[in-house]
Amino acid sequence: MALIMQTEQASDYIGDELTLFADAVNWKNYWSNTLEPLVGDKVLEVGAGIGSNTALLRRRNQNWTALEPDQTQANKIENSYPNDDKLEIVCGFLSDISAEKQYDTLIYIDVLEHIEDDLAEVKAAMMRLKTGGKLIVLSPAHQRFFSPFDKAVGHFRRYNKAMLRGLTPSNAAIEKLFYMDSVGCLASYANAVLLEASMPTKRQIWLWDKFMVPISKVLDVLFNYSVGKTVIAVWKKTT
Repeated sequence: MALIMQTEQASDYIGDELTLFADAVNWKNYWSNTLEPLVGDKVLEVGAGIGSNTALLRRRNQNWTALEPDQTQANKIENSYPNDDKLEIVCGFLSDISAEKQYDTLIYIDVLEHIEDDLAEVKAAMMRLKTGGKLIVLSPAHQRFFSPFDKAVGHFRRYNKAMLRGLTPSNAAIEKLFYMDSVGCLASYANAVLLEASMPTKRQIWLWDKFMVPISKVLDVLFNYSVGKTVIAVWKKTT
C-alpha cells in the first residue's frame, strides 16, 4: 500500500509549472522514452511533484519511492496510486531517506535547479546509490536563458554541461551528458530576452509542444544532442 510519511521538514511548493506543463505530451514522451531504459528496479524519485513523471518512467514491478516535500502534492500521488504495494510515498527531503536504503537509480526531473546547495545534494544522492547505480538529472539549460519564469518557480540556476560535470563526486563518473530540444532554445530565448514573462501561457506551451518538440526530435539527432534548452546528466556510482 502507498504510504505517506510526514516529516518536520516538509514544505509548501511555490511553483505552478507542474500544472502548466501537464499537457506537454510530446515533450514528456520524448524525454521519458529516452530515460526510461536507464532506470533500474529499485528507484528513488526526488521531488516527485504530483506524480506525473512517476507515471511516465515507472515500469511494472519496480520498487519505487516518490519523495516529495509538499504534503498537498504528495497526497495527489497517493490518490493516483491506491493500494499500490510497490510504491512508497515519502513527504520530505533526501535527508529523510536513510543511506542504508540503497537504490539502483535516483532521479531528479526538473528538481536540482531548485536546490541551493546542489553539490551537497549530489554527494548525498550518491550515498544512497548502490555501487554501479545511476543518478539521473534533467534540468533547464543555459544560464543566459534565465528568465522571470525561472525566478518565479524557485530556480537558483540553469545548467550547462560544464556545470553538471563539475558536480561529479569522487566516487562517480559521468556516463551520459547531453542536451535535448534544440528548437526549444528559440522559445527560451524569447521568454528570457523578449517577453520577460514570469509564466508562459498555455497557448505558448501548446505551440512549443505541438510544433517545436517534433522538429527538435529530428534536429537533436542531426546535432548529436549538442544543442538544447534541456540538459541531462547520468552519473554511475563507481565505488
